[in-house]
Amino acid sequence: MSGKQHADGLMRCTWPGEDPLYVAYHDEEWGVPEYDDRALFEKLILDGFQAGLSWITILRKRDNFRNAFDGFDPYKIARYDAKKVEALMNDAGIVRNRAKIEGTVAGAKAYIKIMEDGPGFAKLLWSFVGDKPLVNTFKTTKSVPASTPVSVAISKELASRGFKFVGPTIVYAFMQATGMVNDHLASCHRHATCGKAKRPKTLKIPRKPAARA
Repeated sequence: MSGKQHADGLMRCTWPGEDPLYVAYHDEEWGVPEYDDRALFEKLILDGFQAGLSWITILRKRDNFRNAFDGFDPYKIARYDAKKVEALMNDAGIVRNRAKIEGTVAGAKAYIKIMEDGPGFAKLLWSFVGDKPLVNTFKTTKSVPASTPVSVAISKELASRGFKFVGPTIVYAFMQATGMVNDHLASCHRHATCGKAKRPKTLKIPRKPAARA
């Protein structure tokens, strides 16, 4: 299916439909290159929670997730204990899946190691695409792949470092969302804008964890 023209006269990818929340996400976030380490961590974790569900389900719960997971601060999440995991399992505002919750804790620990030992989370991820978005020009939704050799490579790298729920399909969805690949359909009004995005001169400097008692 090719792009769809909306009431405002703009052509868009077909997947957001007419849902205002989804349309706003499509227009303002999806495909925009993200180089912030913590923001990339949050998106990767949320994509892992999406497994088996629709993204709109996660999007509607995103604020709840942020509240429940301390703003996706990896340094706080890495210290979650069994009591905290049980509290999250009783939080109706998020997806209550024990494996995914525990996987988030494991991912936080892996993230910290990458940040403290190098090369940095954003730098690691963007190195797989040469530090700039891969730009596709698909005309129909059916032409967009579920995974690619690059997503397979990133998946293997993340898994080897301790991340969970980072299969090639999840990783490719993550790449699309964070602008590592521009998969807005060629007819979509966002395709040209996202495609012109450039890598900043410097990536965000990894922050050091606050002193702990």
